Amino acid sequence: MKRRSFLTSAGVGVAASTLAAPAIAQSQPEIHWRLASSFPKSLDTIYGAADTIAARIAAATDGKFTIRPFAAGEIVPGLQVLDAVQNGTVECGHTASYYYVGKDPTFTFDATVPFGLNARQQNAWIYNGGGMALLREFFDGYGVMNFPAGNTGVQMGGWFRKEIKTVEDLKGLKFRIGGFAGQVLAKLGTVPQQIAGGDIYPSLEKGTIDAAEWIGPYDDEKLGFNKVAKYYYYPGWWEGGLNVSLLVNKQQWEQLPKQYKAILEAACFEANLTMNAKYDAENPAALRRLVAGGAQLRPFPREVMEACYKAATELYDETAKTNPKFAKIYEPWKKFRDDEYLWFRVAENSFDNFAFTAGLKR
Repeated sequence: MKRRSFLTSAGVGVAASTLAAPAIAQSQPEIHWRLASSFPKSLDTIYGAADTIAARIAAATDGKFTIRPFAAGEIVPGLQVLDAVQNGTVECGHTASYYYVGKDPTFTFDATVPFGLNARQQNAWIYNGGGMALLREFFDGYGVMNFPAGNTGVQMGGWFRKEIKTVEDLKGLKFRIGGFAGQVLAKLGTVPQQIAGGDIYPSLEKGTIDAAEWIGPYDDEKLGFNKVAKYYYYPGWWEGGLNVSLLVNKQQWEQLPKQYKAILEAACFEANLTMNAKYDAENPAALRRLVAGGAQLRPFPREVMEACYKAATELYDETAKTNPKFAKIYEPWKKFRDDEYLWFRVAENSFDNFAFTAGLKR
């Protein structure tokens, strides 16, 4: 009898615990958001981070809190996501903040800075190096909360119709390039063009631009750049690790229950990790296919790299003198970068250089 009584009691306990989860879920409000992406659906890795966020949030809240992603152009153009979030057209957006350097060059720190941090270093700065507090203070002026929600890793230097052999070859070049890097190259005579991802191919095909960069082999192959430009340059010194952010309207954020806020932040952490992992996994095979298909792989000449580095540091110093918001982030960011470079040279870089070289000799 005691055994039967115990099993009966245990069964009731299991049933109660099974019923508890839906009861808790039912106590939370139903909230349905729209997300405007800066990216086309065809780019399943960078656009797909928004799907990752939406799926995780829906699963964790039993469908009570949902976010529906919309590709670039479905609600607003890809380069107007910040405006849409700020004015409440949508509750949130998935974008690269350097698209908005025309409003204020300080936006570049949330995305990437030419000759700046790689993906790991960018995460270290944001999560543990004081970067988040500085960025949150800046974004507060726009009524927006920022959350790291993806990273591309270091990018390629792009596709060119002609070879780049000297700094002179950059003069007059109409180059699709995003963010603060366009201003760096403008100092060397390049004519930068900021064009959303889905519009780059027709511009390159028609000759409206002479060269274009996007992210790397996996996306570049999908976009078909190799069909209209054959010289494929590396590295993308302007994007050592592009952080892609989820921008949330601050009023909407403040109305979320505490549990939903925690779930949204966790979903962004997941998207940040998985985007970088997928690009690292997919790029090697895509690069092989592109080269096998006729792409001419080229490193930027040392002379070009040094000229670009000089132009970049001059631009940062000039901007810091005239823009207090930029200067407030630039100075601690620069110190953090220099410390990271020192540490990575000791262990990370020495390991990479030996292991990569040894691997090629096998």
